[in-house]
Amino acid sequence: MSQITTRLPDEVVTALDQAAKALRRPRAEIVRLAIERYLEDFDDLSVAVERLRDPSDAVLDWEGVRDALLRQD
Repeated sequence: MSQITTRLPDEVVTALDQAAKALRRPRAEIVRLAIERYLEDFDDLSVAVERLRDPSDAVLDWEGVRDALLRQD
């Protein structure tokens, strides 16, 4: 596992320490989990943007989808 160093504002470090204490986890674990979740969201957003830019990918109308789902009762 690699190690990195970063600078954070004092307020962020204070919030990080509070979260680590409340969760009974080390700072490093909180930071690692936060970065992993951020990168997962980034990947999901990247896929969504690619699909929006793809003219062959159908765009669904929210009202139509909602109505179709409600009719399935």
